[in-house]
Amino acid sequence: MSEDKQKGTLKCYNRPQIGTIDSIFGGNMREITPSQLQLGELAIDQIKINPRSRDDIPQLLRGLQYLYTDEMLRAEIFEILKALSPSNISTLHGRPGMNWWKILIMGTLRLNLNCDYDRLQELVNEHKTIRQMLGHGFSDDEKNYSLQTLKDNVRLFTPEILDEINQVVVNAGLKLKKKDQIMARCDSFVVETHVHYPTDINLLFDAMRKLIQLTERYATQQNMTGWRQYQYNVRQIKQAYRKCQQLKRSSSNKEEKKKERQLLIEKAHQYYISLSECFIQKSRLTLSHQIDNAPLNILTLRLEIEGYIDHSIRQIEQIKTRVLQHQAIPHNEKVFSIFQPHTEWINKGKAGVPVELGLRVCIVESSAGFILNHQVMEKKVDNQIAVELIEDTQSKFKSMSGCSFDKGFHSPANQAELSELLDHLVLPKKGRRNKKETEREKDPAFKTSKRKHSAVESGINALEIHGLDVCPDHGIAGFKRYVALAVVARNIQKLGSELIKKEYEKIKRQSKYAFLLAA
Repeated sequence: MSEDKQKGTLKCYNRPQIGTIDSIFGGNMREITPSQLQLGELAIDQIKINPRSRDDIPQLLRGLQYLYTDEMLRAEIFEILKALSPSNISTLHGRPGMNWWKILIMGTLRLNLNCDYDRLQELVNEHKTIRQMLGHGFSDDEKNYSLQTLKDNVRLFTPEILDEINQVVVNAGLKLKKKDQIMARCDSFVVETHVHYPTDINLLFDAMRKLIQLTERYATQQNMTGWRQYQYNVRQIKQAYRKCQQLKRSSSNKEEKKKERQLLIEKAHQYYISLSECFIQKSRLTLSHQIDNAPLNILTLRLEIEGYIDHSIRQIEQIKTRVLQHQAIPHNEKVFSIFQPHTEWINKGKAGVPVELGLRVCIVESSAGFILNHQVMEKKVDNQIAVELIEDTQSKFKSMSGCSFDKGFHSPANQAELSELLDHLVLPKKGRRNKKETEREKDPAFKTSKRKHSAVESGINALEIHGLDVCPDHGIAGFKRYVALAVVARNIQKLGSELIKKEYEKIKRQSKYAFLLAA
């Protein structure tokens, strides 16, 4: 702190004056970070982080501290964070929201620890070093964050903004590791969505349960009758569903028993379908009463109910096809989650993992261990995204000169196009190879890079441990935001890990030197 004698005010030079929305727009707007230290607050560059700790939190906080205390990196990140401020919000009126630097800390902390919002709330309210990083001193120990506040603010990030922040973090990490040329490796893995194992009968139950609950809410808001016993109706549907589920578990091998059981199964499914159709018809009758000048929330609720009606009808038709008509359902007509419709059925042939429910995510990792780029693959496989992913990565990192892949990315077109983009391409061919291809893959440089390619599995494992095993966020937008935030969090932790490693080695050298002097 230093005193400005001319104006008689205190200025703080530990905060960047360019880093606030107020200084740019001149209004009472959400700040990127406060420009003035509060009473009892410790400057971020003064926060002590234990270099001997092997936990994830000190590594992440050290990476964040490095990004903040380096003026160039801080200016770049704050310039990116400015884009998060909504254009339709007044800069002169209303109360300021949580500053963006805090939101970045909270978002990366949630993903890096692979924790839910309840644990995040406990950490930001009780963990001393995290609260120091958030800008809290002894004067505001009672300042706590509510659960809904954390949820609402962390969800404000977009994948595009996070991708820009990731570029800054990766460039800082590569500079720290003194890597001028980037040799990368590319692979994909499955990030699962938070869904139960799908069957046509349990998907119908999901749709009917929501249909009945939402129709009751709609009827109550419109003062309509007929849905007072909606909870009993849900139990009726569940009992019919459970009956169908239990009948399929019989293991009798006798032919007579099999025929008898099949008749019981068809009868139970027919009752389940009939009961569902009855409630669908009743819901449609409730929605048939048109409302003049209905408010937006009522119209939204109507659309949601109509969506669950469509889901229910589709599942009923599929049950009829499979159980009553004994026909197979084409794979492209199946839906694997009512609530997460982007979920895909993925069978990669891994031992012990017959099927995964989620989406493929492809990453490009540098040899230094930083994730350069990623792509969420909707209805795509590896060989369909190889070229566009490398082109996008090279547009962000000009020094990328080579990349290794596994056989899943190979196609004749990919081999030709990637050869033009990369100086050193390692893309093994599927199946038989001709003489020229055999010579290329026997080249010592090719074999060395191919042998090192398996290191990408370590990066994938690190991502899965730090959040990317199962995505708990809803919708495809939430899925993409969650993946992008996990990549940023992992790279910041990697940056912090490298810094702590250097600091710890320095401490060991100093201890050894002091011991020699004492001797």
